[in-house]
Amino acid sequence: IGIGFYGHRPMPVDVNDILGVDQAEVMPSVQPFTEDDFADAWTESRRLLPALRDAKIDEGINGLFSFTVDDMPLLGESPLVKGFWVAEAVWVTHSAGVGHAMAEWLVEGYCSSYDLHECDVNRFEQHHLAPDYIKARGCQNFVEVYDIKHPLQPMEDPRPLRTSPFHPRQQELGAVFLEANGWERPQWYEANAGLVEGRTVHSPNDWAARYWSPIAAAEAQVTRETVAMYDMTALKRLIVEGPGAAGFLQRMTTGDVDKSIGSVTYCLLLDVDGGIRSDVTVARLGREVFQVGANGNLDLDWFARHRPADVQVRDLTASTCCIGIWGPRARDVVQPLTTIDLTKLKYFRGKQGYIGNVPVTALRLSYVGELGWELYTTADMGLKLWDTLWAAGQDHGIIAAGRAAFNSLRLEKGYRSFGTDMTYEHDPYEAGLGFAVKLTKDFHGKDALEPGDPKRKLTCLVLDDTVMGKEPVYAGEDCVGYVTSAAYGHTIGKGIAYAWLPTALAQPGQTVHIGYFDRRIEAVVAEEPLFDPKMTRLRG
Repeated sequence: IGIGFYGHRPMPVDVNDILGVDQAEVMPSVQPFTEDDFADAWTESRRLLPALRDAKIDEGINGLFSFTVDDMPLLGESPLVKGFWVAEAVWVTHSAGVGHAMAEWLVEGYCSSYDLHECDVNRFEQHHLAPDYIKARGCQNFVEVYDIKHPLQPMEDPRPLRTSPFHPRQQELGAVFLEANGWERPQWYEANAGLVEGRTVHSPNDWAARYWSPIAAAEAQVTRETVAMYDMTALKRLIVEGPGAAGFLQRMTTGDVDKSIGSVTYCLLLDVDGGIRSDVTVARLGREVFQVGANGNLDLDWFARHRPADVQVRDLTASTCCIGIWGPRARDVVQPLTTIDLTKLKYFRGKQGYIGNVPVTALRLSYVGELGWELYTTADMGLKLWDTLWAAGQDHGIIAAGRAAFNSLRLEKGYRSFGTDMTYEHDPYEAGLGFAVKLTKDFHGKDALEPGDPKRKLTCLVLDDTVMGKEPVYAGEDCVGYVTSAAYGHTIGKGIAYAWLPTALAQPGQTVHIGYFDRRIEAVVAEEPLFDPKMTRLRG
């Protein structure tokens, strides 16, 4: 009888202490058995199996396991040595799939069978590679290896690592921080607790209520009523510049980005099979300078691998910051602070200027579906930007709002999130993003696209409860899809879930059921967007 046990303390082994094949008594992955760490397992095993009560342990080992900082394998080509490929931190249960994926990737240049963006060796930020960070996260991941973890559960240590320039003001407002890619990101602000009084707030079920507060509902509603500031610093920002920048971005993205200075274009990055690698916004700041709002380090790696010699790509995320200021009164707050004529700055246009004494790049974008701007400045001026907007907004009911409100608002508008709603496995037409594809030009992945009727669709569902994402969706007893993003819509008064469904089931009015623990929750397919379908608030 073989017995395995994960309940003991983590016992990290430095990679430099692993013996070579010729030195190891059995094999390099076999470490000496520590009987005391197995004692609890042996006690429980003999309780469960009476036949073991008189047995003795004949042989024991401690076997090495590879844990990464995010629990996922390391696959792909090295960014430093061309032609050097990696397949590491692969458990035996995943080995056949990884072998298949790597063979496809090596031979074809891409993997068509699997979405590997969460496994790509190039996904990490620099702080992920610190030895102390790797050790701390690896040990914790061993402890939690088979735990059921809440989708919002943040890592607890080491923190904090990355803070925006606004962090001191957020702390003063009682921000409740979760962690995203090392960033401390406010989920809601306790200073807004008084806004809940007199409002109808949906209370979610016990599981969904973890890392939740009714304050988030009030923040979402106030954003629609007056004006709110959101910390958008955690979003990846790249500069693509040089004589060939316009032509390069034309080839790499699905949109027409070779437009006038000040233009902002929402578009996609595709692989050669037409799968979505990312969605990005491309703002033209000069004839040869573009700012790209990206999704992570894989976008930087993708651009770097494909750029010609006359194009430079650099990451300016850490040296800059961003406030999203959105709501019906956003213009009332910002216009007196700037010489930029905001009435002439149309939707999806940008301009450089000043907010008070702070130099900014103002992009008229809104991920929450309200009038407003993303305001970018350098990190050293960030706190001044916050204080300037905050003071100007006091007469207009301004609040700071967190990520929970943000997610609710963006789902009411049907805005997609790469990595959650669509991945490498999906094409633009399935994901409802065909509008971002300009077939009148050539671009990477165009030849693989099939604009006809897709067999599956990313579909908007409404329900009376709250789910969290990744739940199965059923038609009768058949599992027909899965939920991607979900939240409660505090403006529309309904739960919202986006799900991948067969096209035949993705028709408005169609009823399906979401599997949620031991329950089946009824959900109805709805037309999208659920809020402001004519875009009057965005374009006002």
